[in-house]
Amino acid sequence: MEKIAVYGSGTIGSCQATLVIGHGLPCVVIGHSERGLERCRNAIVRNWDDLIAEGLATEANKNAALALLTVTNDPAALEGCTFVFEAVAEGTEQKQTVYRAIERYAAPNAVIASCTSSIDAEILAGLTEKPENLLIAHPFQPVHMLPLVEVVRQQKTTDKTVSRTLALLETLHRQVVVLNRSVPGMLVNRFAQALFRESIYLIEQGVTTAADIDKAVKYAMGMRYASIGLLEYFDAVGYDLESTIAKNVYPDLCDTKEIQELVKAGLASGKTGQAAGEGLFDWSQKNADDFRRRKQSPYFDGVKEWTMPI
Repeated sequence: MEKIAVYGSGTIGSCQATLVIGHGLPCVVIGHSERGLERCRNAIVRNWDDLIAEGLATEANKNAALALLTVTNDPAALEGCTFVFEAVAEGTEQKQTVYRAIERYAAPNAVIASCTSSIDAEILAGLTEKPENLLIAHPFQPVHMLPLVEVVRQQKTTDKTVSRTLALLETLHRQVVVLNRSVPGMLVNRFAQALFRESIYLIEQGVTTAADIDKAVKYAMGMRYASIGLLEYFDAVGYDLESTIAKNVYPDLCDTKEIQELVKAGLASGKTGQAAGEGLFDWSQKNADDFRRRKQSPYFDGVKEWTMPI
């Protein structure tokens, strides 16, 4: 079994660590500040408290899992680690510094699995002296709950690196899609940006509201594609009908390559979304705990597959 580390103590890192120790595997988390480490510890504890509240774990599971966790600022704790999830901020300078530390302290053949959502795999490969050991393993929030991981190889990634990554992700009960090369946004973010662009366009055109767009997604698209898949649905409808619909709809779809005016206005006014208190919605009118639970609830069943420590 791989000896696992997570380099990065932010939201992604803390959730990744929750997933690893939730499967009874030791995990080392490397941060860069005492404040960040404290936030990481608290986030992991809260993740476990959420699972306990849902009846998916016990205090015994939580205590046994936390006993498998090491959280430190010292990269020397990577000694002997054979698999490192890199989950630091999206900047090449910081990532290169992290890769140097991994190369210095971790096992010589350690896999570096970057959690980046935006940096090309070929660029990342140029930041390490061992590109054959590097790939992208992009998870989705909440990382310990949502099962999909996008694995992206680059030209120098070896088949062995890919197979080791897939084996570990299978152990962690992840669902994996593999991209043979980088494309901006990978798969899921490309789909999401297409939907965001069209949704903002419809609001700007006065066609509908943000609330009704969310209702359409939650009670039609989301339910449909969660059960049978996007392209299974395409095939089920058939090329003839889908071609007819496309001829009618394609000419009217938003095709802008620029940030839309509604978003620019929000950026200028400071109404930038949930963290600011207002964006497309007034978040002061929403219950934060209810939103967090709704954000996690579709994934609770997957936790039942975990091999939790006791």
